[in-house]
Amino acid sequence: MLFHNISLIGAGGLTKTNMNVRTEGVWITSIGPCNNSLAEARRVEKDVFDGTGKLLIPGFFNNHSHVPMTLTRGYGEELALYDWLYKRIFPFEALLTEDDVYWGSLLGIAEMLRGGTVSFTDMYMRIQGIFRAVVESGIKASLSNGLTGDESTVLRETAWYRETEQMQRDAKTSHGLVIANASLHAQYTSAPSLVRALADYARENELRMHVHLSETETEHEECKERHGKTPARYFADLGLFDVPTTAAHAIFIEGEDYDIIRDKGVTLCHMPSSNLKIGSGLADIKKWRDHSIRVTVGTDGAGSNNNLDMIEEVTLASYLAKGIHRDPILFTTGELLAFATRNGALAQGRDDTGLLEPGFRADLTVIDMNALHFQPVYDYGTSLFTNANASDVALTMVDGRVLYRDGAFTTIDIEKVIWNVYRVRDEKLAKLRV
Repeated sequence: MLFHNISLIGAGGLTKTNMNVRTEGVWITSIGPCNNSLAEARRVEKDVFDGTGKLLIPGFFNNHSHVPMTLTRGYGEELALYDWLYKRIFPFEALLTEDDVYWGSLLGIAEMLRGGTVSFTDMYMRIQGIFRAVVESGIKASLSNGLTGDESTVLRETAWYRETEQMQRDAKTSHGLVIANASLHAQYTSAPSLVRALADYARENELRMHVHLSETETEHEECKERHGKTPARYFADLGLFDVPTTAAHAIFIEGEDYDIIRDKGVTLCHMPSSNLKIGSGLADIKKWRDHSIRVTVGTDGAGSNNNLDMIEEVTLASYLAKGIHRDPILFTTGELLAFATRNGALAQGRDDTGLLEPGFRADLTVIDMNALHFQPVYDYGTSLFTNANASDVALTMVDGRVLYRDGAFTTIDIEKVIWNVYRVRDEKLAKLRV
């Protein structure tokens, strides 16, 4: 495909206009000034995308999600966290089958593709259902089951073990779309012996790790009372951070936690919408960055956000940080874009994507800036995380394959997905009311 006469955000976050970008197969092959008309381009090129009034960027990497939780969107509003989890979410999730997870995942994937996301890092259960949805849709993902258990739990006797072993086999058949991860749900839902066993398993199988870290003040402080150390120190001492790790939330990290996380190469994922909605607090991503910690962005699950809009998430993260530190130029557009693209790709172990450069994979997103809320446009790049939202995405491409374009999905029957999501909802609600 040739993206003709399009704007883009180049090295250093600077906007370039009137550019031509060509993809061939899965790769970006050339980027340069546009020196021909649209009519001329269409005479010689097989597939030409008119980039007039549009911005081309690397696709977004949603670095922490629970994608099947689209099924719980809006179920449990106006409840405190404990009641939300134990009275609504956990009972509902306990009824889900692998097939239910598949339909919820397809809905979440469609929403992400609609918003320019090309890959996501997910922690859930019955993950073979998510795998099916990923492969059928063509999006990329790193998938894991969040392990929980007490001192009596034997790792190799758990559903977690069976699913993770299967996911490692499945991932090898996905042509690079899926990467299998290990995952611990959290410090407060697992015993030390289980954490150590999981750390050993991940290291032996060369798996990346995914974990919730210091999401709430209660979690953080009770770990200090129970173990005499913060969750970050606790995990480091048990070997959990000895493999490449993505830790979600990290709102209450303190003191030496920053040095531990930096020295262990742990990636931190920021989800401001979820943190605010649940009332957990505000993470200080300026401190993360200033300690040379890799910063990424995620949406969390749709049950606690309630959408999967990465543009909205990055914009909110930027505004919150600027307000907290009273610094309107705290993060540049280029830096924010890196948080949501290249950093997420690296956190997944995908070194050949997340950059708009020749020789990198064509995992791309086009933002249409012809809508009223962009007018008048002074700079396409700086309008991204100030004016745009998911509805402005015109095209999402993964490995050179267009998966969403101008309101249409090329691999997902969205009407069938929505019908099945409502079927699942009604079946579960009927059982919960018995």
